[in-house]
Amino acid sequence: MRRESVVSGVGTWTLRVAEPADVDVIAELRATVMRPDLERLGRFDERRVRQRLRDSFSVRYTSVVVVDGALAGCVTLRLGEEEGDGEGDGCQWLEHFYLAPRFQGRGLGSAVLRALLDRADAERATVRLNVLRGSAAQRLYRRHGFTVETQDPVDVFMVRPPTNTEEPHV
Repeated sequence: MRRESVVSGVGTWTLRVAEPADVDVIAELRATVMRPDLERLGRFDERRVRQRLRDSFSVRYTSVVVVDGALAGCVTLRLGEEEGDGEGDGCQWLEHFYLAPRFQGRGLGSAVLRALLDRADAERATVRLNVLRGSAAQRLYRRHGFTVETQDPVDVFMVRPPTNTEEPHV
């Protein structure tokens, strides 16, 4: 997926397909972005926070957010493939959506999320995600139509059905 757009105060952004060489930079970004929430929940582990990204990293589903030529973040949108994961129902999982702190709170996350949700809506796909309890990202997801499906002591699981329910024109 390659989409270019401009966000006021941020600059021109694009999504590019992730490459294997991106994994270490993205693992560091994940550690930086998630550290405050994981520490608040008593769950931060220097090694584990990076390893969980490395273990699930997929160039097939991951896009890198690039702003004016520099890596600003990443996002994964993958098909539900595991049992209980929405297999066969057109479900997609939004994962590993991280923006470098200097790009947060400036509209870039909304712009990227809108682009991904437009694609999911065109495919009539329900989108699921999980976010840490108390994370500010929950507000972003609620603004874009996600609702809480369930939660546990650490994670909040959210869902958004497709909003494009019109039949395709033949």
